[in-house]
Amino acid sequence: MKASNSAPQDLIIVGNGMVGHHLVEQLVERDVHRHYRIRVFGEERHLAYDRVHLSEYFSGRDADDLALSTTDYYAEHGIELHLHEAVTDIDRDARELVTPQGRYAYDRLVLATGSYPFVPPIPGGDRDGCLVYRTLDDLDAIREAARSATTGVVVGGGLLGLEAANALRGLDLDTAVVEFAPRLMPMQVDNEGGELLREKIEALGVQVLTDRATQHIEDGDTSRHRMVFQDDKLLETDLIVFSAGIRPRDELARNAGLEMGERGGVVIDDRCLTSDPAILAVGEVALWRGSIFGLVAPVTRWPRPPPTP
Repeated sequence: MKASNSAPQDLIIVGNGMVGHHLVEQLVERDVHRHYRIRVFGEERHLAYDRVHLSEYFSGRDADDLALSTTDYYAEHGIELHLHEAVTDIDRDARELVTPQGRYAYDRLVLATGSYPFVPPIPGGDRDGCLVYRTLDDLDAIREAARSATTGVVVGGGLLGLEAANALRGLDLDTAVVEFAPRLMPMQVDNEGGELLREKIEALGVQVLTDRATQHIEDGDTSRHRMVFQDDKLLETDLIVFSAGIRPRDELARNAGLEMGERGGVVIDDRCLTSDPAILAVGEVALWRGSIFGLVAPVTRWPRPPPTP
């Protein structure tokens, strides 16, 4: 919808991930960029990229191959792109965004901050060589650690965990998956499906350990780490990758005093509006009717700009 003032209003999108970039594409398709001055902030140094195919980064594809767009696309549509510039605060009273580089005024603000990998609070889980699988920088760290490793373990047997295990196999590591539940992908498959999936994964040369709760991680005898499980069984490995689920990146919204879900996530209505009518939220940070779905579509209808205070 066209802004009500003759001068363009300021629209800021926080997050240049897959959802944030998809939103930009939808706004361009609907000519919203002609009526708003749009700025996009991404804390990573890379343009938005395809996280679904991250493991292909280890098989020859680079950041440019995985990129969903180019800097030229943003420039051609008059969109100001701020990469490697993390947003640290939202001043709702002044309607300004704060980064280490300065303050930026907004009339509309969209939070597309996504999620972060959950690392279980395991003693020793912060040791060197204990990593996460989420960003290209994470993959660079995994590849570097793998140079001096022969074995690797993924903690988490969900879809992303299995993707991470495939990545470790691609780095020529003897790989195991450790899952707390009695089967792989426990939220998606039943027991029978879990057994079939286990057979498929083991056929790829990946060891599968289910019903395993890691109690702590310590120095190993023959490898860098020793994982100690609840039944006192042990597993030694050189590299550990946590892929035990995600949590919404909602700290900006929380610190700004927006309404939050009991377990996290920014509460939104059917138009993706938060408790502040000048701020919207989309993607994995947005909580709609008690659940997080990764929504982006409703915001592209673009509600009427709020009155200037």
